[in-house]
Amino acid sequence: MDVALYVLAAVLIAGGLAGSVLPALPGIPMVFGGIWLVAAVDSYRHLGLWWLLGIGALGTIGVIVDFIAASLGAKRVGASPGALWGAGAGTLIGMFFGIPGLLLGPFVGALLGELASGSSALRSAHVGVGTWLGLLAGALFKLVISFVMVGLFGLAMLVG
Repeated sequence: MDVALYVLAAVLIAGGLAGSVLPALPGIPMVFGGIWLVAAVDSYRHLGLWWLLGIGALGTIGVIVDFIAASLGAKRVGASPGALWGAGAGTLIGMFFGIPGLLLGPFVGALLGELASGSSALRSAHVGVGTWLGLLAGALFKLVISFVMVGLFGLAMLVG
């Protein structure tokens, strides 16, 4: 039974790493779930409370940054409050349209929000691109955090 649980944990971690790039999968929670499963099967001998809290705190930071990255990208280029709301709404609505929706939703939302605030089409497109770049930066940050979590997991298994 332990072997099956270790295989499930490996699948969760690998799927989580893929989910750090693919917006359809909850990458960081899957990585953490796999790490926690290994710790539980191992009776927390190598990966204790403090390791799990540290890895979990990193994961929490990664998830928070991922949620606000598109809005931060819009804010960085001087977006109006309407564009910030639009980026958030576009992200939420985009979740229902798969990967294309997750990639385009924040851009379209920020663009429409900026247009609604009275900006020109060129300015609105600039804000949309800034939002999309923020989304990409968030995905990169999420990927780095996921690999750091796996690295800490490996370190804990070696020294624990």
